[in-house]
Amino acid sequence: MLVVRELLLGPKRFTDLRAGLTHVGPDMLAQRLRELEQAGVVQRAKLPPPAGARVYELTDWGRKLEPVVLALGRWGSQAPFPPDSGELGVDAMVLALKTVFNPERAERLRDETFELRLGDTPFALRVGESALHASRGSATDPVAVITTEPGILQQVLWHDRPVRAGGLEIGGDRRAAERFLALFPLPA
Repeated sequence: MLVVRELLLGPKRFTDLRAGLTHVGPDMLAQRLRELEQAGVVQRAKLPPPAGARVYELTDWGRKLEPVVLALGRWGSQAPFPPDSGELGVDAMVLALKTVFNPERAERLRDETFELRLGDTPFALRVGESALHASRGSATDPVAVITTEPGILQQVLWHDRPVRAGGLEIGGDRRAAERFLALFPLPA
Protein backbone atom coordinates (compact mmCIF):
# COMPACT_ATOMS: atom_id res chain seq x y z
CA MET A 1 0.00 0.00 0.00
CA LEU A 2 2.92 2.36 0.62
CA VAL A 3 4.11 1.94 -2.97
CA VAL A 4 0.59 2.62 -4.21
CA ARG A 5 0.43 5.72 -1.97
CA GLU A 6 3.67 7.00 -3.48
CA LEU A 7 2.31 6.60 -7.02
CA LEU A 8 -1.18 8.04 -6.53
CA LEU A 9 -0.12 11.54 -7.61
CA GLY A 10 1.72 10.40 -10.72
CA PRO A 11 4.63 8.34 -12.06
CA LYS A 12 7.97 8.15 -10.27
CA ARG A 13 11.45 6.87 -10.97
CA PHE A 14 12.81 4.13 -8.73
CA THR A 15 15.07 6.65 -6.96
CA ASP A 16 12.07 8.92 -6.28
CA LEU A 17 10.17 5.98 -4.80
CA ARG A 18 13.17 5.20 -2.58
CA ALA A 19 13.25 8.82 -1.37
CA GLY A 20 9.58 8.59 -0.33
CA LEU A 21 9.95 5.17 1.27
CA THR A 22 13.00 5.73 3.45
CA HIS A 23 12.47 2.60 5.57
CA VAL A 24 12.25 0.24 2.58
CA GLY A 25 15.49 -1.17 1.22
CA PRO A 26 16.17 -1.18 -2.53
CA ASP A 27 15.89 -4.96 -2.83
CA MET A 28 12.55 -5.04 -0.99
CA LEU A 29 11.23 -2.16 -3.10
CA ALA A 30 12.29 -3.87 -6.34
CA GLN A 31 10.57 -7.07 -5.19
CA ARG A 32 7.35 -5.23 -4.28
CA LEU A 33 7.34 -3.41 -7.63
CA ARG A 34 7.72 -6.75 -9.47
CA GLU A 35 4.84 -8.25 -7.46
CA LEU A 36 2.62 -5.21 -8.07
CA GLU A 37 3.47 -5.30 -11.77
CA GLN A 38 2.60 -9.00 -11.99
CA ALA A 39 -0.69 -8.27 -10.20
CA GLY A 40 -1.56 -5.56 -12.73
CA VAL A 41 -1.45 -2.72 -10.18
CA VAL A 42 1.76 -1.04 -11.42
CA GLN A 43 3.32 -0.73 -14.86
CA ARG A 44 6.63 0.55 -16.14
CA ALA A 45 6.65 3.43 -18.58
CA LYS A 46 9.09 5.80 -20.21
CA LEU A 47 8.68 9.56 -19.92
CA PRO A 48 8.56 11.46 -23.21
CA PRO A 49 11.70 13.29 -24.41
CA PRO A 50 13.69 15.16 -23.34
CA ALA A 51 13.45 13.29 -20.00
CA GLY A 52 13.22 9.75 -21.35
CA ALA A 53 13.47 8.33 -17.82
CA ARG A 54 11.96 4.99 -16.89
CA VAL A 55 9.20 5.36 -14.32
CA TYR A 56 6.64 3.31 -12.46
CA GLU A 57 2.99 4.31 -12.58
CA LEU A 58 -0.32 2.94 -11.42
CA THR A 59 -2.51 1.15 -13.92
CA ASP A 60 -6.21 2.00 -14.12
CA TRP A 61 -6.73 -0.96 -11.79
CA GLY A 62 -4.12 0.42 -9.38
CA ARG A 63 -5.68 3.91 -9.34
CA LYS A 64 -8.88 2.34 -8.04
CA LEU A 65 -7.01 1.82 -4.75
CA GLU A 66 -7.03 5.58 -3.97
CA PRO A 67 -10.27 5.45 -1.92
CA VAL A 68 -8.81 2.55 0.08
CA VAL A 69 -5.58 4.44 0.80
CA LEU A 70 -7.52 7.57 1.80
CA ALA A 71 -9.90 5.56 4.01
CA LEU A 72 -6.92 3.97 5.80
CA GLY A 73 -5.46 7.45 6.24
CA ARG A 74 -8.73 8.76 7.72
CA TRP A 75 -8.86 5.79 10.08
CA GLY A 76 -5.24 6.33 11.15
CA SER A 77 -5.69 10.09 11.59
CA GLN A 78 -8.08 9.44 14.48
CA ALA A 79 -5.24 8.10 16.62
CA PRO A 80 -3.16 10.61 18.57
CA PHE A 81 0.14 11.64 17.02
CA PRO A 82 3.01 9.87 18.79
CA PRO A 83 5.52 12.37 20.18
CA ASP A 84 8.23 11.09 17.86
CA SER A 85 6.05 10.94 14.73
CA GLY A 86 8.29 11.61 11.77
CA GLU A 87 7.88 14.16 9.05
CA LEU A 88 5.76 13.06 6.13
CA GLY A 89 7.26 12.98 2.65
CA VAL A 90 5.88 15.38 0.05
CA ASP A 91 3.44 12.95 -1.60
CA ALA A 92 2.35 11.54 1.77
CA MET A 93 1.70 15.10 2.97
CA VAL A 94 -0.53 15.90 -0.02
CA LEU A 95 -2.42 12.63 0.44
CA ALA A 96 -2.83 13.47 4.13
CA LEU A 97 -4.48 16.72 3.02
CA LYS A 98 -6.87 14.75 0.80
CA THR A 99 -7.54 12.39 3.70
CA VAL A 100 -8.62 15.02 6.25
CA PHE A 101 -10.13 17.55 3.81
CA ASN A 102 -13.38 18.94 5.23
CA PRO A 103 -15.71 19.96 2.35
CA GLU A 104 -18.15 21.65 4.76
CA ARG A 105 -15.48 24.28 5.50
CA ALA A 106 -14.79 24.82 1.80
CA GLU A 107 -17.97 26.66 0.78
CA ARG A 108 -16.18 29.95 -0.01
CA LEU A 109 -13.32 28.27 -1.85
CA ARG A 110 -15.14 25.87 -4.18
CA ASP A 111 -13.48 25.58 -7.58
CA GLU A 112 -10.46 27.60 -6.42
CA THR A 113 -6.99 26.35 -7.34
CA PHE A 114 -3.91 26.69 -5.15
CA GLU A 115 -0.30 25.75 -5.69
CA LEU A 116 1.48 24.06 -2.83
CA ARG A 117 5.26 23.91 -3.12
CA LEU A 118 6.72 21.38 -0.72
CA GLY A 119 10.47 21.72 -0.99
CA ASP A 120 11.22 21.59 -4.71
CA THR A 121 7.98 19.81 -5.63
CA PRO A 122 4.92 21.80 -6.78
CA PHE A 123 1.37 20.45 -6.51
CA ALA A 124 -1.81 21.82 -8.03
CA LEU A 125 -4.65 21.58 -5.50
CA ARG A 126 -8.24 22.33 -6.50
CA VAL A 127 -11.03 22.57 -3.97
CA GLY A 128 -14.01 20.69 -5.37
CA GLU A 129 -17.60 20.11 -4.34
CA SER A 130 -16.82 17.22 -2.01
CA ALA A 131 -13.11 16.51 -2.38
CA LEU A 132 -9.69 18.01 -2.79
CA HIS A 133 -8.20 17.27 -6.20
CA ALA A 134 -4.41 17.08 -6.27
CA SER A 135 -1.81 16.52 -8.95
CA ARG A 136 1.95 16.82 -9.07
CA GLY A 137 3.07 19.87 -11.03
CA SER A 138 2.49 23.62 -11.10
CA ALA A 139 -1.04 25.01 -10.94
CA THR A 140 -2.46 27.10 -13.76
CA ASP A 141 -3.51 30.53 -12.48
CA PRO A 142 -3.64 29.69 -8.74
CA VAL A 143 -5.41 31.99 -6.27
CA ALA A 144 -2.40 31.64 -3.98
CA VAL A 145 0.94 29.85 -3.83
CA ILE A 146 2.00 28.31 -0.51
CA THR A 147 5.68 27.45 -0.20
CA THR A 148 7.02 25.45 2.74
CA GLU A 149 8.42 22.10 3.87
CA PRO A 150 6.23 19.11 4.88
CA GLY A 151 7.26 19.31 8.55
CA ILE A 152 6.38 22.99 8.82
CA LEU A 153 3.04 22.43 7.11
CA GLN A 154 2.30 19.60 9.58
CA GLN A 155 3.10 21.97 12.46
CA VAL A 156 0.84 24.72 11.05
CA LEU A 157 -2.10 22.41 10.30
CA TRP A 158 -2.06 20.01 13.24
CA HIS A 159 0.22 21.33 15.99
CA ASP A 160 -0.90 24.96 16.46
CA ARG A 161 2.10 26.63 14.83
CA PRO A 162 1.03 30.12 13.67
CA VAL A 163 1.20 30.71 9.90
CA ARG A 164 3.23 33.84 10.58
CA ALA A 165 5.85 31.95 12.66
CA GLY A 166 8.09 31.65 9.62
CA GLY A 167 8.99 28.88 7.23
CA LEU A 168 5.73 29.18 5.29
CA GLU A 169 5.43 31.76 2.52
CA ILE A 170 2.19 32.79 0.85
CA GLY A 171 2.07 34.49 -2.53
CA GLY A 172 -1.17 35.81 -3.97
CA ASP A 173 -4.40 36.07 -1.97
CA ARG A 174 -3.26 35.59 1.64
CA ARG A 175 -6.81 35.40 3.06
CA ALA A 176 -7.80 32.71 0.57
CA ALA A 177 -4.63 30.77 1.46
CA GLU A 178 -5.40 31.00 5.19
CA ARG A 179 -8.98 29.81 4.55
CA PHE A 180 -7.50 26.99 2.47
CA LEU A 181 -5.20 25.96 5.33
CA ALA A 182 -8.24 25.72 7.62
CA LEU A 183 -9.80 22.97 5.46
CA PHE A 184 -7.74 20.16 7.00
CA PRO A 185 -8.71 19.56 10.64
CA LEU A 186 -7.84 16.30 12.29
CA PRO A 187 -10.85 14.20 13.29
CA ALA A 188 -11.93 14.58 16.91
